[in-house]
Amino acid sequence: AAERRVLLLGEGNFSFAASLCGAAGTHVVATCYESEEEVRGRGRAAESIRRLRETGAEVVFSVDCTKLKDYFLPEKREFDCIYFNFPHCGRKAGVVKNRELLARFFHSSAEVLTEEGEIHVALCNGQGGTPADQPRREWHNSWQIVAVAAGAGFILSNIHPFKAETIHGYKSTGYRSQDKSFCVEGALNHVFTRSTPLPHFKPMICEIELKSQKVSFQVPRVLVDKINRGFLELSSNHPVRTVKEKLTEELSQTFPLQNIDSCLSPLHQGHLNDICHSNIFWIILSPEETPSTEEMSNGLPNAVLFSHVDFCKDTDTNGWVNVQEGCNIPKQYYLRPSLLPYAQAIIQRGAFPPGTLHVLSGPVFRKCLISPYSMPVFHEMVFVCAVNRGTENSCIQLLENNIKSSIDSLHQTVSNFKLNINLQEAVSFETAELNDFAAFESQLSKIKYFICTERDTSGSCEKHSCVGIIRTAHYELVSCELVVVFASLNLDLLAMLICGISDWRMLWTSDTRFLSQFPRGELRLFKSFSLYPPSYVHDVSFWVPDGEQFDEVALHTIARQVSGETVVSIQLIDSFQQPETGRKSLCYRLTFQSCDKALSRQEVAEMQLLFREEINQRLRVTPR
Repeated sequence: AAERRVLLLGEGNFSFAASLCGAAGTHVVATCYESEEEVRGRGRAAESIRRLRETGAEVVFSVDCTKLKDYFLPEKREFDCIYFNFPHCGRKAGVVKNRELLARFFHSSAEVLTEEGEIHVALCNGQGGTPADQPRREWHNSWQIVAVAAGAGFILSNIHPFKAETIHGYKSTGYRSQDKSFCVEGALNHVFTRSTPLPHFKPMICEIELKSQKVSFQVPRVLVDKINRGFLELSSNHPVRTVKEKLTEELSQTFPLQNIDSCLSPLHQGHLNDICHSNIFWIILSPEETPSTEEMSNGLPNAVLFSHVDFCKDTDTNGWVNVQEGCNIPKQYYLRPSLLPYAQAIIQRGAFPPGTLHVLSGPVFRKCLISPYSMPVFHEMVFVCAVNRGTENSCIQLLENNIKSSIDSLHQTVSNFKLNINLQEAVSFETAELNDFAAFESQLSKIKYFICTERDTSGSCEKHSCVGIIRTAHYELVSCELVVVFASLNLDLLAMLICGISDWRMLWTSDTRFLSQFPRGELRLFKSFSLYPPSYVHDVSFWVPDGEQFDEVALHTIARQVSGETVVSIQLIDSFQQPETGRKSLCYRLTFQSCDKALSRQEVAEMQLLFREEINQRLRVTPR
């Protein structure tokens, strides 16, 4: 195996470096900022330097940690680990100067660190500014190490106490640039790794087969990184698929099961009941031909080549359309917001034996407000079962008990403690005979039961995450009358719940450190590789167009798109109406934070500027 190269910076008396030398498979390069003459006068420094050289370590003096590549030949620049213990500008330098030192150090380290290397920075208690510091300083009075590191593309992946007493021969020195030790009680070692870069998505065309014809369409920009990810494919180790497979396996012990996933199109066409049009990703497919004079006059000069997406000359930048009354556009489709509409096709098949549980699963899409548990795309799992009239309640109870016990069993296996799952009746169901799909879908919108997992003991519904619902509908078939029972589960939320994943965005990360925690499809407790990510707050205020209903969902969707899902909160903090003109002004507060990538202050500032431009152009608001 290749030797592990370790670089130590800012050594005061080389006692820390001496404690590492001689380790098998490790080559140590120990450096300090001062000259050899200055260092040798410090207590025990000469002895440590001699020991280092005797064991084959390199000792280099007068090294500036902000210009590391200048001190090593190109073939010697790649280090697997860089240590910088208790960095300081010297004497009574304040927090701002020390932040600047760290910023330049991280940028310099990026040039000499291997792709999977680590940077270890030890700081005195309180300096880092993370919740691990006890007591914790106010953010403005700390070194803000996670934010500073993010500027160079690094994330905090681990943090643990710096236990000086366990390091043989170690003695701190350099207090206010003197040969004096300083207090290291409560000190913390911060371990940083490289982040995957923030994505810059290009427009994406998706090709599918629709009604025996190959078509293509432009993917909404907010969904570009979420289309065709293959989480549910046979080769996938993703926890979403594992949850699906284990639930299916458990339910197959009670019900005959039939999987019908392969033939479901991502596009749907038809009447929508009880679904707000502003929450739908609309897709317009145009024929592959030159538009007619009539189409040109209707505002469709570019509606050609299946990939084009338009709608009455009012298409927003994200690839979906704004619905306007009176538009008469052919071939109007939308990305499926649920798999439940596909239930009709299943029911109308010739053979639909009572008692068989038909299983559908796949991603579904919807525009929604930004919140911890609201996702523009998630994987839905739908169970459909027909039973004889009068036996539906026992079927619901059986299905309910099996789903509850299966979820609880999975959670207990992973976490070793029992999960509190409530299955509560939400509304009573209205009996009806349904002979058309519009009425059928309307009845399906009435929730019978929902599975609610308590996240704390407050009892507040806002503290609960709804992972599924159970519904029933009476449907008169050709030869007999059956009652159809449906169960719909959000597999993404279930995977989060079972594996302890606190942020839904982590399910979609491209960082390999996520899936590597679930080898061979095992379900395990997830350990975050990005700790205490920095957050940034920006306000935006604007005048809304006179006489128009402001579309807050569109505002949130644009924020998702321009930030690459790094906006975690949007709050209306002020609303003002000018008495003289009646003009209305709104002020929103945006909080930016990434769960898996380095996010710098500069990058957020650029996102905020782009956000202002986009809402001005797409929502016709006037920024103040």
